[in-house]
Amino acid sequence: MLFEDLATELVTHVLLSCTSVIDVLALSSTCRRFRNIYTSSRKLAILEQAAEAQFGPLQDLIQVLTHNASQPAHVIRSVPFSLALLKQMVRAGRTAEKWCDMYPFKKWKYNFELRRLMTSEERYRLRRAVYRLWLYSRAFHNREHPREFRTSKLVIQKRAGLLHNWSTEELAEIADAHNVLREVVHGNVCPSNGTIARKFKKRYPDNEHSLLFNIHLNYPPPAPAPPSYNPFTTHHNTLSGHFNNTPTYSMRNASKYSLHPNHEVGAEGWGDDIPHYYVVEDMLKLDPEQIMWLKENAPLKGMVEMYVRGLGDWFENNGETWVQTLEWVLDERGVDVAEFMSALANNELGVAV
Repeated sequence: MLFEDLATELVTHVLLSCTSVIDVLALSSTCRRFRNIYTSSRKLAILEQAAEAQFGPLQDLIQVLTHNASQPAHVIRSVPFSLALLKQMVRAGRTAEKWCDMYPFKKWKYNFELRRLMTSEERYRLRRAVYRLWLYSRAFHNREHPREFRTSKLVIQKRAGLLHNWSTEELAEIADAHNVLREVVHGNVCPSNGTIARKFKKRYPDNEHSLLFNIHLNYPPPAPAPPSYNPFTTHHNTLSGHFNNTPTYSMRNASKYSLHPNHEVGAEGWGDDIPHYYVVEDMLKLDPEQIMWLKENAPLKGMVEMYVRGLGDWFENNGETWVQTLEWVLDERGVDVAEFMSALANNELGVAV
Protein backbone atom coordinates (compact mmCIF):
# COMPACT_ATOMS: atom_id res chain seq x y z
CA MET A 1 0.00 0.00 0.00
CA LEU A 2 1.26 3.45 -0.89
CA PHE A 3 1.80 5.92 1.93
CA GLU A 4 -0.62 8.43 0.43
CA ASP A 5 -3.35 5.76 0.52
CA LEU A 6 -3.20 5.31 4.30
CA ALA A 7 -6.29 6.05 6.35
CA THR A 8 -6.75 9.62 7.52
CA GLU A 9 -6.34 8.54 11.16
CA LEU A 10 -2.94 6.99 10.38
CA VAL A 11 -1.74 10.05 8.48
CA THR A 12 -2.84 12.23 11.40
CA HIS A 13 -0.91 9.96 13.77
CA VAL A 14 2.20 10.34 11.60
CA LEU A 15 1.84 14.12 11.66
CA LEU A 16 1.46 14.03 15.43
CA SER A 17 4.63 11.93 15.63
CA CYS A 18 6.83 14.40 13.75
CA THR A 19 9.70 15.67 15.86
CA SER A 20 10.03 19.14 14.32
CA VAL A 21 7.82 21.85 12.90
CA ILE A 22 9.76 21.69 9.63
CA ASP A 23 8.90 17.99 9.28
CA VAL A 24 5.21 18.73 9.74
CA LEU A 25 5.24 21.47 7.11
CA ALA A 26 7.25 19.32 4.68
CA LEU A 27 4.92 16.33 5.02
CA SER A 28 1.81 18.49 4.71
CA SER A 29 3.17 19.93 1.46
CA THR A 30 3.61 16.63 -0.35
CA CYS A 31 0.08 16.38 -1.71
CA ARG A 32 -3.35 17.98 -1.49
CA ARG A 33 -4.78 15.23 0.69
CA PHE A 34 -2.07 15.56 3.31
CA ARG A 35 -2.53 19.34 3.18
CA ASN A 36 -6.24 18.98 3.88
CA ILE A 37 -5.55 16.64 6.79
CA TYR A 38 -3.00 19.06 8.22
CA THR A 39 -5.31 22.09 7.93
CA SER A 40 -8.15 20.30 9.71
CA SER A 41 -9.22 20.95 13.31
CA ARG A 42 -6.08 19.10 14.51
CA LYS A 43 -3.67 21.66 13.03
CA LEU A 44 -2.79 23.42 16.28
CA ALA A 45 -2.47 20.13 18.13
CA ILE A 46 -0.10 18.79 15.46
CA LEU A 47 2.07 21.92 15.55
CA GLU A 48 2.12 22.02 19.34
CA GLN A 49 3.21 18.39 19.52
CA ALA A 50 6.01 19.01 17.01
CA ALA A 51 7.13 22.17 18.79
CA GLU A 52 7.23 20.31 22.10
CA ALA A 53 9.42 17.60 20.59
CA GLN A 54 11.77 20.10 18.93
CA PHE A 55 11.92 23.00 21.39
CA GLY A 56 10.31 21.67 24.58
CA PRO A 57 9.58 22.02 27.38
CA LEU A 58 7.09 24.56 26.05
CA GLN A 59 5.74 25.26 29.53
CA ASP A 60 9.07 26.84 30.52
CA LEU A 61 9.40 28.60 27.19
CA ILE A 62 5.92 30.11 27.65
CA GLN A 63 7.03 31.63 30.97
CA VAL A 64 9.80 33.49 29.11
CA LEU A 65 7.61 34.68 26.25
CA THR A 66 4.71 35.84 28.43
CA HIS A 67 6.71 37.47 31.21
CA ASN A 68 5.92 41.08 32.07
CA ALA A 69 6.11 43.32 35.10
CA SER A 70 2.40 42.98 35.90
CA GLN A 71 2.90 39.83 37.99
CA PRO A 72 5.73 38.16 39.92
CA ALA A 73 8.12 36.03 37.88
CA HIS A 74 7.52 32.92 40.01
CA VAL A 75 3.81 32.78 39.13
CA ILE A 76 3.22 30.03 36.56
CA ARG A 77 1.35 31.32 33.53
CA SER A 78 -0.71 29.24 31.15
CA VAL A 79 -1.81 30.55 27.74
CA PRO A 80 -3.58 28.86 24.82
CA PHE A 81 -1.42 27.71 21.95
CA SER A 82 -1.64 29.81 18.78
CA LEU A 83 0.23 30.41 15.54
CA ALA A 84 1.42 33.80 16.82
CA LEU A 85 2.83 32.14 19.93
CA LEU A 86 4.42 29.43 17.78
CA LYS A 87 6.40 32.02 15.80
CA GLN A 88 7.90 33.34 19.04
CA MET A 89 8.59 29.79 20.22
CA VAL A 90 10.49 28.96 17.04
CA ARG A 91 12.76 32.00 17.39
CA ALA A 92 13.53 31.36 21.07
CA GLY A 93 13.75 27.60 20.54
CA ARG A 94 16.35 28.00 17.80
CA THR A 95 18.48 30.03 20.22
CA ALA A 96 18.20 27.26 22.80
CA GLU A 97 19.21 24.71 20.17
CA LYS A 98 22.31 26.76 19.39
CA TRP A 99 23.28 26.52 23.05
CA CYS A 100 22.75 22.76 22.89
CA ASP A 101 25.13 22.57 19.93
CA MET A 102 27.72 24.69 21.73
CA TYR A 103 27.46 22.97 25.12
CA PRO A 104 29.89 20.04 24.49
CA PHE A 105 32.62 22.42 23.30
CA LYS A 106 32.37 24.71 26.33
CA LYS A 107 31.49 22.10 28.95
CA TRP A 108 34.50 19.93 28.09
CA LYS A 109 36.77 22.72 26.86
CA TYR A 110 39.76 21.59 28.88
CA ASN A 111 39.05 17.89 29.52
CA PHE A 112 38.16 17.46 25.87
CA GLU A 113 38.76 13.70 26.01
CA LEU A 114 35.31 13.52 27.65
CA ARG A 115 33.62 15.47 24.85
CA ARG A 116 30.67 13.74 23.22
CA LEU A 117 27.32 14.37 21.61
CA MET A 118 24.40 15.10 23.92
CA THR A 119 21.50 12.70 24.22
CA SER A 120 17.98 13.90 23.44
CA GLU A 121 17.19 13.88 27.17
CA GLU A 122 20.24 16.04 27.91
CA ARG A 123 19.31 18.49 25.18
CA TYR A 124 15.83 18.68 26.70
CA ARG A 125 17.29 19.45 30.13
CA LEU A 126 19.65 22.06 28.71
CA ARG A 127 16.85 23.81 26.83
CA ARG A 128 14.83 23.85 30.04
CA ALA A 129 17.78 25.32 31.94
CA VAL A 130 18.35 27.97 29.26
CA TYR A 131 14.67 29.00 29.33
CA ARG A 132 14.71 29.29 33.12
CA LEU A 133 17.92 31.31 33.11
CA TRP A 134 16.40 33.46 30.37
CA LEU A 135 13.33 34.11 32.53
CA TYR A 136 15.50 35.05 35.51
CA SER A 137 17.48 37.50 33.38
CA ARG A 138 14.37 39.15 31.98
CA ALA A 139 12.79 39.46 35.41
CA PHE A 140 15.72 40.71 37.47
CA HIS A 141 18.42 42.05 35.14
CA ASN A 142 16.83 45.30 34.03
CA ARG A 143 16.74 48.97 34.92
CA GLU A 144 14.16 48.32 37.65
CA HIS A 145 16.87 46.43 39.57
CA PRO A 146 19.85 48.81 40.02
CA ARG A 147 22.90 47.81 42.01
CA GLU A 148 21.82 49.89 45.03
CA PHE A 149 19.08 47.35 45.85
CA ARG A 150 20.73 44.09 44.81
CA THR A 151 21.65 43.17 48.42
CA SER A 152 18.31 44.20 49.91
CA LYS A 153 16.75 41.25 51.71
CA LEU A 154 13.34 41.99 50.24
CA VAL A 155 14.77 42.00 46.70
CA ILE A 156 16.76 38.80 47.32
CA GLN A 157 13.64 37.06 48.61
CA LYS A 158 11.81 38.16 45.48
CA ARG A 159 14.53 36.63 43.30
CA ALA A 160 14.65 33.51 45.48
CA GLY A 161 10.90 33.04 45.00
CA LEU A 162 11.52 32.14 41.36
CA LEU A 163 14.31 29.68 42.18
CA HIS A 164 12.11 27.97 44.77
CA ASN A 165 9.92 26.77 41.89
CA TRP A 166 12.66 24.30 40.96
CA SER A 167 14.32 21.37 42.70
CA THR A 168 17.97 21.39 43.73
CA GLU A 169 18.82 19.07 40.81
CA GLU A 170 17.11 21.47 38.40
CA LEU A 171 19.00 24.39 39.93
CA ALA A 172 22.20 22.45 39.21
CA GLU A 173 21.17 22.19 35.56
CA ILE A 174 20.63 25.95 35.41
CA ALA A 175 23.99 26.55 37.10
CA ASP A 176 25.61 24.26 34.51
CA ALA A 177 24.04 26.26 31.68
CA HIS A 178 25.11 29.48 33.39
CA ASN A 179 28.72 28.26 33.42
CA VAL A 180 28.54 27.66 29.66
CA LEU A 181 27.20 31.19 29.11
CA ARG A 182 30.01 32.51 31.28
CA GLU A 183 32.59 30.63 29.21
CA VAL A 184 31.22 32.16 25.98
CA VAL A 185 31.27 35.67 27.43
CA HIS A 186 34.72 35.11 28.94
CA GLY A 187 36.38 33.66 25.84
CA ASN A 188 34.37 34.96 22.87
CA VAL A 189 32.31 38.06 23.55
CA CYS A 190 34.65 39.80 26.02
CA PRO A 191 38.02 38.01 25.94
CA SER A 192 40.70 39.06 28.41
CA ASN A 193 44.04 40.54 27.38
CA GLY A 194 45.65 37.18 28.08
CA THR A 195 43.18 35.36 25.83
CA ILE A 196 43.79 37.84 23.02
CA ALA A 197 47.57 37.47 23.36
CA ARG A 198 47.40 33.68 23.46
CA LYS A 199 45.09 33.33 20.45
CA PHE A 200 47.06 35.91 18.47
CA LYS A 201 50.29 34.01 19.10
CA LYS A 202 48.61 30.77 18.07
CA ARG A 203 47.35 32.26 14.81
CA TYR A 204 50.54 34.14 13.96
CA PRO A 205 53.41 32.25 15.63
CA ASP A 206 56.05 34.00 13.53
CA ASN A 207 54.67 37.51 13.95
CA GLU A 208 56.77 39.75 16.22
CA HIS A 209 54.09 42.43 16.54
CA SER A 210 53.77 43.66 20.14
CA LEU A 211 50.14 44.01 21.19
CA LEU A 212 49.16 47.33 22.76
CA PHE A 213 46.58 46.62 25.45
CA ASN A 214 44.31 49.27 26.87
CA ILE A 215 45.09 49.64 30.58
CA HIS A 216 42.25 52.06 31.24
CA LEU A 217 38.59 51.37 31.97
CA ASN A 218 36.95 49.21 29.36
CA TYR A 219 33.72 51.19 29.33
CA PRO A 220 34.29 54.43 27.38
CA PRO A 221 32.94 57.71 28.79
CA PRO A 222 29.53 58.77 27.47
CA ALA A 223 29.81 60.53 24.15
CA PRO A 224 27.31 61.71 21.54
CA ALA A 225 26.72 58.76 19.27
CA PRO A 226 23.88 57.39 17.16
CA PRO A 227 21.83 54.58 18.73
CA SER A 228 23.55 51.24 18.55
CA TYR A 229 21.96 48.41 16.65
CA ASN A 230 19.75 46.34 18.95
CA PRO A 231 18.19 43.30 17.27
CA PHE A 232 15.71 42.87 20.12
CA THR A 233 14.08 46.28 19.84
CA THR A 234 14.55 47.14 16.13
CA HIS A 235 13.86 45.41 12.84
CA HIS A 236 17.00 46.06 10.79
CA ASN A 237 18.34 43.25 8.69
CA THR A 238 22.03 44.11 8.53
CA LEU A 239 24.79 45.34 10.79
CA SER A 240 26.32 47.76 8.30
CA GLY A 241 26.00 51.37 9.35
CA HIS A 242 25.03 50.68 12.96
CA PHE A 243 28.50 50.46 14.48
CA ASN A 244 29.96 53.79 13.47
CA ASN A 245 32.87 53.60 15.90
CA THR A 246 34.32 50.43 14.41
CA PRO A 247 37.32 50.22 12.05
CA THR A 248 36.81 51.11 8.41
CA TYR A 249 37.59 47.73 6.89
CA SER A 250 34.83 45.41 5.69
CA MET A 251 32.38 44.26 8.36
CA ARG A 252 32.07 40.93 6.58
CA ASN A 253 35.72 40.16 7.25
CA ALA A 254 35.90 41.80 10.70
CA SER A 255 37.82 39.81 13.27
CA LYS A 256 39.46 40.51 16.61
CA TYR A 257 42.71 39.11 15.23
CA SER A 258 42.79 40.79 11.81
CA LEU A 259 46.15 42.31 10.92
CA HIS A 260 45.16 45.66 9.45
CA PRO A 261 46.74 49.14 9.63
CA ASN A 262 43.60 50.59 11.21
CA HIS A 263 43.14 47.79 13.71
CA GLU A 264 45.13 47.18 16.88
CA VAL A 265 44.57 43.59 18.03
CA GLY A 266 45.56 44.41 21.61
CA ALA A 267 42.69 46.91 21.84
CA GLU A 268 40.24 43.99 21.57
CA GLY A 269 41.16 42.84 25.09
CA TRP A 270 38.86 43.61 28.02
CA GLY A 271 41.50 43.78 30.74
CA ASP A 272 43.30 41.35 33.01
CA ASP A 273 42.24 39.52 36.15
CA ILE A 274 40.08 41.76 38.35
CA PRO A 275 38.94 44.30 35.70
CA HIS A 276 38.05 41.50 33.31
CA TYR A 277 36.18 39.61 36.04
CA TYR A 278 33.85 42.57 36.63
CA VAL A 279 33.28 43.02 32.90
CA VAL A 280 32.18 39.38 32.62
CA GLU A 281 29.92 39.79 35.66
CA ASP A 282 28.25 42.76 34.00
CA MET A 283 27.81 40.98 30.68
CA LEU A 284 26.18 37.96 32.32
CA LYS A 285 23.10 40.11 32.92
CA LEU A 286 22.37 39.67 29.22
CA ASP A 287 19.94 36.88 28.41
CA PRO A 288 20.97 33.80 26.38
CA GLU A 289 19.64 35.25 23.13
CA GLN A 290 21.59 38.49 23.52
CA ILE A 291 24.83 36.68 24.37
CA MET A 292 24.45 34.35 21.41
CA TRP A 293 23.70 37.27 19.09
CA LEU A 294 26.79 39.17 20.25
CA LYS A 295 28.94 36.07 19.76
CA GLU A 296 27.71 35.62 16.20
CA ASN A 297 27.37 39.24 15.05
CA ALA A 298 29.69 41.46 17.11
CA PRO A 299 33.25 40.27 16.45
CA LEU A 300 34.87 43.54 17.55
CA LYS A 301 35.06 45.09 21.00
CA GLY A 302 33.67 48.41 19.75
CA MET A 303 30.48 46.70 18.62
CA VAL A 304 29.92 45.12 22.03
CA GLU A 305 30.65 48.42 23.79
CA MET A 306 28.13 50.30 21.65
CA TYR A 307 25.51 47.64 22.25
CA VAL A 308 26.05 47.80 26.01
CA ARG A 309 26.00 51.59 25.99
CA GLY A 310 22.62 51.44 24.29
CA LEU A 311 21.17 49.49 27.22
CA GLY A 312 21.45 52.44 29.60
CA ASP A 313 23.41 53.53 32.67
CA TRP A 314 21.92 50.80 34.88
CA PHE A 315 23.96 48.12 33.11
CA GLU A 316 27.47 49.35 33.88
CA ASN A 317 29.17 48.17 37.10
CA ASN A 318 26.08 46.22 38.12
CA GLY A 319 26.96 42.54 38.02
CA GLU A 320 24.64 39.58 37.60
CA THR A 321 22.74 38.28 40.65
CA TRP A 322 22.11 34.65 39.70
CA VAL A 323 24.99 33.13 41.70
CA GLN A 324 24.20 35.19 44.78
CA THR A 325 20.54 34.13 44.65
CA LEU A 326 21.46 30.49 44.04
CA GLU A 327 23.67 30.44 47.13
CA TRP A 328 20.89 32.07 49.17
CA VAL A 329 18.36 29.40 48.12
CA LEU A 330 20.79 26.52 48.70
CA ASP A 331 21.52 27.87 52.17
CA GLU A 332 17.78 28.07 52.89
CA ARG A 333 17.46 24.41 51.88
CA GLY A 334 20.38 23.37 54.04
CA VAL A 335 22.51 22.39 51.06
CA ASP A 336 26.25 22.89 51.42
CA VAL A 337 27.20 25.36 48.68
CA ALA A 338 30.80 24.14 48.41
CA GLU A 339 29.69 20.52 47.99
CA PHE A 340 27.08 21.61 45.43
CA MET A 341 29.67 23.47 43.34
CA SER A 342 32.14 20.59 43.64
CA ALA A 343 29.54 18.08 42.43
CA LEU A 344 28.74 20.40 39.53
CA ALA A 345 32.42 20.66 38.58
CA ASN A 346 32.85 16.87 38.79
CA ASN A 347 29.84 16.21 36.51
CA GLU A 348 27.89 14.64 39.38
CA LEU A 349 25.21 17.32 39.01
CA GLY A 350 24.12 19.36 36.00
CA VAL A 351 22.82 18.71 32.50
CA ALA A 352 25.28 15.98 31.46
CA VAL A 353 26.10 13.69 34.40
